[in-house]
Amino acid sequence: MPSVWLNLTFEIQCVLVAMLGLVGGALANWMIYRFAYFNPRPISPWGPCPDAATRTFWDRLPVIGWCFLRRESKLHGAGFWIRPLLIELGTAISLVWLFQFETQSGELLPPNMRQAANLADFSPYANSLFFVHAVLFILMVAATFIDFDERIIPDLITIPGTLLGLLLASTLVTGSANGSVTLPFMPTISYLQNNEIPVYQPATFDAPWFTGNQSWFGERGLVWGLGIWTAWCFALCDRRWSGVILRRRGFQRAAQHFINGLFHHQFWKVLFGLWLIGSCIVVSVWCIGEQHWHGLFTGLVGLAAGGGAIWSIRIVATWALRIEAMGFGDVTLMAMIGAFVGWQAVLIAFFLSPFAAIAIVLIRYVITSDTQTPYGPYLCAGTMLTILFWNSIYQDWLRPNLLLFGSTLLWLCIAMLGLMAFMLFVWRLIKTAIFYR
Repeated sequence: MPSVWLNLTFEIQCVLVAMLGLVGGALANWMIYRFAYFNPRPISPWGPCPDAATRTFWDRLPVIGWCFLRRESKLHGAGFWIRPLLIELGTAISLVWLFQFETQSGELLPPNMRQAANLADFSPYANSLFFVHAVLFILMVAATFIDFDERIIPDLITIPGTLLGLLLASTLVTGSANGSVTLPFMPTISYLQNNEIPVYQPATFDAPWFTGNQSWFGERGLVWGLGIWTAWCFALCDRRWSGVILRRRGFQRAAQHFINGLFHHQFWKVLFGLWLIGSCIVVSVWCIGEQHWHGLFTGLVGLAAGGGAIWSIRIVATWALRIEAMGFGDVTLMAMIGAFVGWQAVLIAFFLSPFAAIAIVLIRYVITSDTQTPYGPYLCAGTMLTILFWNSIYQDWLRPNLLLFGSTLLWLCIAMLGLMAFMLFVWRLIKTAIFYR
């Protein structure tokens, strides 16, 4: 974190963060109305003007501009400006509060480490963490409201967001104030050694199946990193496996249809170029090594954990219910979140999302009387809960369980996935027998 920023007073920092929040909210509004697939609307003052409308400099100012744009109510509907105005204002307020929470209160540290000296030592890392979380928050705001509106999360948000997360993970390395430790921006394990020496460690390899940490800095880590990157690029392809063709024509024709679909659209050339350039970057960062590879590898494993968890549930549930259980936008969203927060945090966010869903469903029902809420907002809310309560959730709950169950926890998760498939399959049979006689 640049020393110029750290040397500013807290009041000036809050003002600048509020301005960042206003601009970030305006960016989120621009994405909400420009990246909508089914109902793009020329509401944003930064987008194309609707017929019989002109835009001025004042219209493009965050918050204030929406007050001027009320004149377009005849074009967009009464009160169209209220939600985007609240999004920009809410983003600014939320980021100022998050800044105070992460950089001043010491809530990211265990209670016994919240002394002034430790907070000063932790400050450069905490400020870096805040700015990364601010970027993620803005992306999730845009994804959330598009998902509310259209039940879809555009790749135009999640794919660039994932790339940005991996870029920050491999480049944003911050030292402590006294220079005792250098960390990527990912979540850390913090504790007092001998009850007096503060220790901060990246949480990347804090699991039994990552024994022999140094091996992940060697060829083993490179192979896994390239494998995850390749799998992500393949997941973005136009994959169309047809069970109907498999049953009627056999496996060979189904496989041929699948391969033809991969190369049917010209987008495969973009993905191939992305895979090639990205593979070269992964190898280059691996050659640099140290904390740069540590951060990138954390982001890649987080991408795999977040996207892989949702993708696995999507495949299993779709097979059991014979209907699409979850949209693939949820997969790419969690992959993006994992690239920003790492594998432990993204898994915690996934398990916290149902609890966040309760509050979201109630609030949305009161406002809109709509009981059908997409899953993307739950995942975003679970992510923010994980960020806010990282220390107590991870160090006091998940970490002891990881050490207790060891590598058997992976097999337990696989068993739970199989149990879920069986339960959904039985439910489909019961529903078919009762309601579709």
